[in-house]
Amino acid sequence: MHSPECSLFPEHQRTLLELAKASIRHGIAEGTPIQVELAKLPPELVTPRATFVTLEQNGGLRGCIGCLEAHRPLAVDIAANAFAAAFRDTRFSPVRAEEIDGLEIHLSLLTQPEPLLFTSEADLISQLVPGRDGLILEEGWHRGTFLPSVWESLPDPKEFLHHLKRKAGLSGQHWSSTLRVQRYRAEIIPGP
Repeated sequence: MHSPECSLFPEHQRTLLELAKASIRHGIAEGTPIQVELAKLPPELVTPRATFVTLEQNGGLRGCIGCLEAHRPLAVDIAANAFAAAFRDTRFSPVRAEEIDGLEIHLSLLTQPEPLLFTSEADLISQLVPGRDGLILEEGWHRGTFLPSVWESLPDPKEFLHHLKRKAGLSGQHWSSTLRVQRYRAEIIPGP
C-alpha cells in the first residue's frame, strides 16, 4: 500500500512524535495532555491541521483518536489526540505507565476533506484509490471515517466501503440518494 511521505522536515516530525509521547507521559502523571508552548515552535507546527494519533502495541491497535477538521494548531492537535488515544479511546483500557516504552506512535496529518460526487455505489467504488483515500461517510446522524491506513486490512474497495458503512452504524448493504462521502489524504509520520 502507498504510504505518503510527510512534507514536514524530519526534525519537525521528530518534534511531533516526541510531543505525542510527552503528552502520554504527562497524562500518566497529571491526568491531562501536555501544554504546548507554541511560541517556541516553527510556523509549520503552529498552522492548524487535522490529525489522528494511532497507538500500536505488539503489532495490534492500542488506541486511535483524531479530528477531521483543522481547528487548532498542529502541535496542540497532536498533543491532545495522543492523550485521547492513550486514555479516552473507549475500545481500550487506559494506557498504563509500564506500557509507554512499548507503544508505537503513528501520526496522520490530514488534508481538507473534499466531497465525492457519484450516482451509484458502483460509481463511488470506481472512484476510490486504495491505499491513498481516507473516507468520511455520512447518512443522517450516522457518521464514520476510515484513515487511508485501513486499506492495509481491507484492500478491496467494495469491502472497504461495506465496513465503513457498518462503522457508521448502517447496514453494509445500505444505499440511499442522501448518502454523503468525502475523501481526504493523510501524510504519515511513522513512529521510530
